[in-house]
Amino acid sequence: MHAAVLRWYDGAARDLPWRRPDASPWGVLVSEVMLQQTPVARVEPAWRAWMERWPTPADLASAPAADVLRAWDRLGYPRRALRLQDCARTIVAEHDGAVPVTEDELLTLPGVGAYTAAAVAAFAHGARAVVLDTNVRRVVGRALEGRALPPPTLGRAEQERAAGYVPADAATSVRWNVGVMELGALVCTARSPRCADCPLRSRCAWLAAGRPADEHAARRRTQAWHGTDRQVRGRIMAHLRALPGTPWATGRDLLTVGAGGADPAALPDPAQPGRALASLVADGLVVAAASADADLYRLP
Repeated sequence: MHAAVLRWYDGAARDLPWRRPDASPWGVLVSEVMLQQTPVARVEPAWRAWMERWPTPADLASAPAADVLRAWDRLGYPRRALRLQDCARTIVAEHDGAVPVTEDELLTLPGVGAYTAAAVAAFAHGARAVVLDTNVRRVVGRALEGRALPPPTLGRAEQERAAGYVPADAATSVRWNVGVMELGALVCTARSPRCADCPLRSRCAWLAAGRPADEHAARRRTQAWHGTDRQVRGRIMAHLRALPGTPWATGRDLLTVGAGGADPAALPDPAQPGRALASLVADGLVVAAASADADLYRLP
């Protein structure tokens, strides 16, 4: 099974800049943070621009937060940008500017969880690690365990089984991790798997069982977007990023921005823009500056 995936990956892998031999550990870490819940097509140009501007943790650590948020642009979940900057500052302060090597050390960095620590240890430092993103979990669950999709949450038993599937040799394990990840992204997709093109089709337990339905379907909830506070937060952040550095006097304009430029009367909840703005302030993504005649807001 390892050999089948590795042969397939050798011929099908996408040429992504953070996978190249000259990619720095910092570049790998940046890519992993950007790729969280964001498609590769949107990440690649942003990653290139980011690495040209801030090629080392020290460069990002000293950057104005407003510039960091503007550069993050529309990658989504902008708190990731500030966490990445906090991560850079910790690397500079506690690790002499070098990305830590071990998973335990990586886990001490702000915003770095179990997946990111394993991915950076493997792809930046060549260590044997159990890299479990959604794509890997889906391929392993289908091919080896006959499940349509993995459970909504990653449990200890699944982690332990996945660890047993990773090759013992470090170099081979790195290629296995990235190969299975790529297989899930390109072939063994969630909604329209291309089983005829899969290198594991002759040994896939899910295919052999007749592609049974998702046993966890009832537990999955699709996150809404349109009309939510998250959408309004995104509109406010886009508006602030576009300003030339001057504070924004919200006033009636807050409702228009919250409505996406449409008639504020179309807002299902007139209090939503104010609530969204307050949550951005609470998250440190926007700074409030009181004034005698207006409420002023700006990027931090």
